[in-house]
Amino acid sequence: MAPYRIRKYQDSDHRSVVDLFRRGMEEHIPASFRHMLLLPRTLLLLLGVPLALFLVSGSWLLVLLSILTFFVALWLLARYTWEKYITMCLHTDMADITGTYLSSPYSCFWVAESRGQTVGIVAALPVNNPLLQKKQLQLRHLSVSLEHRREGIGKALVRTVLQFAQMQGFSEVVLATSMLQYAALALYQGMGFQKTGETFFTFISRLRKSPMIQLKYCLASPLEGDL
Repeated sequence: MAPYRIRKYQDSDHRSVVDLFRRGMEEHIPASFRHMLLLPRTLLLLLGVPLALFLVSGSWLLVLLSILTFFVALWLLARYTWEKYITMCLHTDMADITGTYLSSPYSCFWVAESRGQTVGIVAALPVNNPLLQKKQLQLRHLSVSLEHRREGIGKALVRTVLQFAQMQGFSEVVLATSMLQYAALALYQGMGFQKTGETFFTFISRLRKSPMIQLKYCLASPLEGDL
């Protein structure tokens, strides 16, 4: 028997769901920092600016202060991006999870529970686009607590969304995830999602070359039992 169970969200879950969501998003701040640090333009600035300051002032202290300031600014920028996304979600769909996801038979929000604790979440919402020729369901907010990774919870939550989509008559399940969410990308692609494109939603994401990856799973045929 699996050491967890997946069930629909209840209002009493709100605090634990928000905490799990926030922790999951904040985990990507170090990866964002490293990614920006290794960009060619960043390395050029990191080498060029201190060198220029030293040639002008001859002060090693000024050089060290400039490097420290640069690292701090880069870290704050990485943190700002994820904190902005967290704040947006907490003031929109996740402010009223029941109203957003459980007021229609075509959307849902699930939690994975282990020993009375929320250890995973995932949501699904129909794509509202009249120009689409196929019914699409969007997978959102997949997150598993750090202590319960590699237990199959992420796959089980994704499988729950795929089964729900098929039962409700959707043709495709779509999602968008940052290229910096390496584990999530590997999970989705390992389960059969196909990359359909890349999008830069903000100027900062374009500046740091970290697009959102768009993925799609086609439900034209029955789901495999070993998904």
